Amino acid sequence: MTTVTGTPRLVLWDIDQTLIDGGTATHSAYAAAFHQATGAQLVQPWQFDGRTELAAAGEVLRVHGFDPAGEVLRIFLDLIIIELQQRAPQLAATGKVLSGAAEALAAAGRTPGMHQSVLTGNLYPLAVLKLTTFSLDTHLDLRIGAYGGDAVERADLPQHALDRARHHLGQSFLGTQMVIIGDTRRDIQAAHAIGAKAIGVATGTTSAAELHATGADVVLPDLTDTQAVLHAITT
Repeated sequence: MTTVTGTPRLVLWDIDQTLIDGGTATHSAYAAAFHQATGAQLVQPWQFDGRTELAAAGEVLRVHGFDPAGEVLRIFLDLIIIELQQRAPQLAATGKVLSGAAEALAAAGRTPGMHQSVLTGNLYPLAVLKLTTFSLDTHLDLRIGAYGGDAVERADLPQHALDRARHHLGQSFLGTQMVIIGDTRRDIQAAHAIGAKAIGVATGTTSAAELHATGADVVLPDLTDTQAVLHAITT
């Protein structure tokens, strides 16, 4: 195995509210899946706040009176995938790529030695669906990402990315050679857990001040300034 040294080379992007806005499709898919899995209506707001799909789905079941330790969690998650895949046209129609995201991915992808993937709360099939719908997958190596089905806690996801990079790329990265970019406190905390550089993007519901307070190394208002994004990643 080759150990990569120097400038961080493994860059992991959050998806929702960092690269894209999923529009109305996601919430309608979750509501339909919940009803099919439980027979009940989804009455509590569905909130991610950077949580993994495992954590968010388990919490939603608990607050509606269902035990997520049972088979219902697996059924619920499987149905979420089916329902959102069926709503791919709605996702494309009501969602969008956030300003500057495609340009930032393309520019980072042109940087020699840079490997890009995702660290996301989405289950793998949902991450692929969202990224392919908006043609962002061409910039990313999804083999080496970390996904919402890998662990309950987001802070446990970076190690999965490091393990996959070692397996697929034949390179052993250190946590300090990783950059994690996202819009929530949990993105920043996940970076801290592995010793990675944390870049906050204030394009979600978490303010720039909150991202700073959580300990982000850099906070950007959005991704529209491509050179600022590259500087944050590589400096």
